[in-house]
Amino acid sequence: MHFVGPDQLHGFEERLTTDIYPSDFGWTPDWENFAERPTWYHDMMSVVQAGLCETSNQLDFDEEVAFHSQRKIYDLSRRANQQPFFMTVSFTHPHDPFAITPDFWNRYNHKDIDMPVVPPIQLDQLDPHSRRLHHVCAIDQYAQTEERVRNARHAYYGMISYIDDKVGLLLQALEDTGLRDNTIILFISDHGEMLGERGLWYKMSFFEWSARVPIVFHAPGRFAHRRVNQPVSLVDLLPTITEIALNGKSPTNSDTLDGHSLLPLLEGKDIGNFGTVYGELLGEGAVAPLLMIRRGRYKYIYSQPDPQQLFDLEDDPNELHNLADRQEFQELRQDFQAELLQHWDKEALHKQVVDSQHRRRLVYRALRSGRHTPWDFQPYQDASQKYMRNHLDLGALERAARYPSPEVPPPDGPAVLKE
Repeated sequence: MHFVGPDQLHGFEERLTTDIYPSDFGWTPDWENFAERPTWYHDMMSVVQAGLCETSNQLDFDEEVAFHSQRKIYDLSRRANQQPFFMTVSFTHPHDPFAITPDFWNRYNHKDIDMPVVPPIQLDQLDPHSRRLHHVCAIDQYAQTEERVRNARHAYYGMISYIDDKVGLLLQALEDTGLRDNTIILFISDHGEMLGERGLWYKMSFFEWSARVPIVFHAPGRFAHRRVNQPVSLVDLLPTITEIALNGKSPTNSDTLDGHSLLPLLEGKDIGNFGTVYGELLGEGAVAPLLMIRRGRYKYIYSQPDPQQLFDLEDDPNELHNLADRQEFQELRQDFQAELLQHWDKEALHKQVVDSQHRRRLVYRALRSGRHTPWDFQPYQDASQKYMRNHLDLGALERAARYPSPEVPPPDGPAVLKE
């Protein structure tokens, strides 16, 4: 969860932690100065130094998130007013740097860690965007030895197990407080990880390893177990959650929302060719809007300065064969291109991005001059309302804080002293 800007609540009533990354505009790419690599860009140190640790910046953050989230679930269960709640728990794992503690590392045999399916591709054989990522991430600064790659992938798998355990901790808290059967649980991620496939790392591309993320809905008694094969998008979550909250009714502004409600898919309804996903990459690595349409078995990628790309993910799941120049696929490519140019005004979008970069860098320089007042969220705790204080009744407080709250039996009568 990255709340960049002065609004650090975005409609939430309460935040329990700060963000792991800066909330100001310091991390703003510069499409007009692509050659310069800021210090906040990814680099290969995450791979070179991959392995074991006792703690890390990422672990410190997620331990704090897990602690406050678990406690908040207990707080919610003890409220007198049992109104519905919406809670977002944002972990940073699995994520580079690739370092994890021994207990999670040891869940995997190092020699059994699989290596990339697609080995590194020569620089001159890569598409232009992938070549730019070599520069952005300084990929060629260090050799991708088998040991380094295996260590990084091993640590990443350990990180996944770490998050599995944290999710289990929260599910157990819901179970212990009687909330699990009446809570809809949604597990998602914001991006994938190339993990050395094609010699690439991190994200910033539309290849499957980078762009494909999990979406798991769990609602006991409401949705049956099923796997949905149609491509869906993170922008589908807002209309989905809103429709669930409105008991199946569409929100009044549904026609202005990006995405579509996934409720029919969750309920197992046959709605034909539902899955069209539109994607745009406007961050570091791009020099112009990088745009994508995914429908069915095909993925189409467009950026004005680069050759077009078209992949058949059924016949070519590793995306090794670009079909965009093949004669038999020209009609399909042209249809995708026409749809894309209708969906986006690419020139206006490009200008919008560059203008936003200008404004953000200007604001960042201004805020760093003179007295620095950061936007980073400062979690507030009112110690005068925690635990036991003298404005509270001790007995009432202890009963309210205990879950389940014990009954108060009637007095047994006066004590009788016997000699």
